Amino acid sequence: MLNLKGKVALVTGATGSIGIAIVRALHTANATIALSGTRRTALSSFANVLKERAHSFPCNLTDATAVEKLVPNVEQALGSVDILVNNAGIVRDGLLMRMSDEAWDHVLKVNLEAAFRLMRIAVKGMIDQRWGRIINITSIVGVAGNAGQANYAAAKAGLIGLTKSTAAEIASRGITANCIAPGFISSTMTDALTDEQRRHFQGMIPMRRAGKPEEVAAAVLFLASQEASYITGQTIHVNGGLAMI
Repeated sequence: MLNLKGKVALVTGATGSIGIAIVRALHTANATIALSGTRRTALSSFANVLKERAHSFPCNLTDATAVEKLVPNVEQALGSVDILVNNAGIVRDGLLMRMSDEAWDHVLKVNLEAAFRLMRIAVKGMIDQRWGRIINITSIVGVAGNAGQANYAAAKAGLIGLTKSTAAEIASRGITANCIAPGFISSTMTDALTDEQRRHFQGMIPMRRAGKPEEVAAAVLFLASQEASYITGQTIHVNGGLAMI
């Protein structure tokens, strides 16, 4: 069993479907978890369910000042941030020619800019201790694109580039930076689809089913572990064969 005892993991978007699975996987591996998100009550309730080694740190990722304080707040309370999982993400879909500046800016700010700010601060502590894991949750859309999601695809593609560049800069310090690109995963986002839309998407997947949040979380757990110490700058695709990249 992969063991993260003594490590502190900061997970954004911790109360979403994939976030919950990631937190549970890391917590089961004995990591101390800093749960972050905008829903204070949900964060506190989840932390109470996990009981020991779980702490809530509410943060609005559209607020640059709040984002800049998040890592220092976790470090002050828990001692360090050894593992950073940038999982939070939003969508504001629409065709390019009709997309508002607000829809573009909001998605880029949460999905890409906040990750950049958190990484920029977190690597300082990781460099000092010469160990760290940065895991960014991107998307198949960031590689393949998707009509009606120019802002989301741009943010997720940017996250891959950001991760690769960061990985090259910090590899010699014992820190890895990788991405995980989920495909069609059962979540609160996909729950909004009609049955017809769901059948259409599943029909495109060689495995003929949607992925589970726990299958994404398993990849996060591996990349966070010591066993993945020689993997950096990579994107692991968890998509059931939807795109074989």
